[in-house]
Amino acid sequence: METLIKRLMETRANEWDEMQKIMNRADEEKRDLLAEENEQVQRATDSIGNLDERIEQLTDLHEANKRAAEQRAEFERTLPDGSGPANQRPSYAEQFRQLASKQIDEVVIDLRGLYPDYDRNTGLVHVRDLTTALDADIVPVSFVRRLYEHLVESSAIRRTNVTVLTTSSGEALELPKTNALQTAQLTAEGVTIVENDPSFAKITLNSYKFTNAVQITPELLADSGVDVEGFIARDMGRAIADDMGEDFIVGDGTAKPNGVSTASVLAKTGGTGVGGLFTADDLIDVFYAVIEQYANRGTWMMRRATEGEARKLKGSDNNYLWQPGLQVGSPNLLLGQPVVNDPFMAAVGLSAVSVLFGDFSTYVIRDVGSVSIKRSDDFAFLDDLVTFKGTWRSDGDQLDTTGAIKHFVGGAT
Repeated sequence: METLIKRLMETRANEWDEMQKIMNRADEEKRDLLAEENEQVQRATDSIGNLDERIEQLTDLHEANKRAAEQRAEFERTLPDGSGPANQRPSYAEQFRQLASKQIDEVVIDLRGLYPDYDRNTGLVHVRDLTTALDADIVPVSFVRRLYEHLVESSAIRRTNVTVLTTSSGEALELPKTNALQTAQLTAEGVTIVENDPSFAKITLNSYKFTNAVQITPELLADSGVDVEGFIARDMGRAIADDMGEDFIVGDGTAKPNGVSTASVLAKTGGTGVGGLFTADDLIDVFYAVIEQYANRGTWMMRRATEGEARKLKGSDNNYLWQPGLQVGSPNLLLGQPVVNDPFMAAVGLSAVSVLFGDFSTYVIRDVGSVSIKRSDDFAFLDDLVTFKGTWRSDGDQLDTTGAIKHFVGGAT
């Protein structure tokens, strides 16, 4: 699979080179693109986008396969009771399938060294039938890890250097917020030093509940060849990521998280008469509006179509602002900093916040414990479906409003 990914990346690099040649030729001849050239550039742009999507899918699959192999090795070890090798009894994955299908009512999992609250004498934790809640203290660690990995894969903001705090309970959590930075000043000999304190306020992180449900046929649960644990983790992780993701980007802070787009600071307003579109100078202005200490750790965030517009822009040195990632897993770069796509970012438009740039570690996500899962055989009884309900509590807000994350907004007309 790595060979295929490398081949696709080489194809993408060739497409990018050909598109550059066409656009550079027009620039050198000081003319607009001809109709045929414009079509070629558009085809190359579409091809690069499709290749990016395919590379991302294969990379995710490759990483998932590696994780599956690691988990298989982890859960098929010799059990700690000294009863013999793992192949003399069902693997943990098989036991979880049996638990889900009610063939058994308990799985004993060795969490020695993996989980802080295991029984220190035996190294064991007991997981009961899914008709009861699987909260953080009893859900298998492997399941939570897989669910969280799928959540991160699907959530753009969690793929940045965002700060994540995990608390065991959901009471309101108050954190200091920086409104203005402290400044120093030159003071003459014998002159009283003037006090200059930074300005602080506070934010309160709550525990808003995000939920989703997965329905599975009894036949699927009974099929020993299906990775039920992996299916539920993947489906719930992506669904919860979608639920949370929109609020972490554009939430208004009223009975929901305060989104990073909402909390960011204006860096540049675009020109009029261009439908909210940005220029190369606009993006350069946004980049340099963020102070150096934050810009060095900065990440661009925009939706995929917006990145497509950024690909076409050149700076005053006649070089493109955007450059493709050259290695497997490496991000595309805009002005030398990574680009993350999020579908919940506003599209380019009038008065729309379509581009963010800055240090996302100044945005904090507060997760309460872990996922809680419950099972019902009665909810969809006539449809012959088993329902799994997942809930996870979380909140988010910006800790530094001095300009650690800034945005571009399209012109009003």
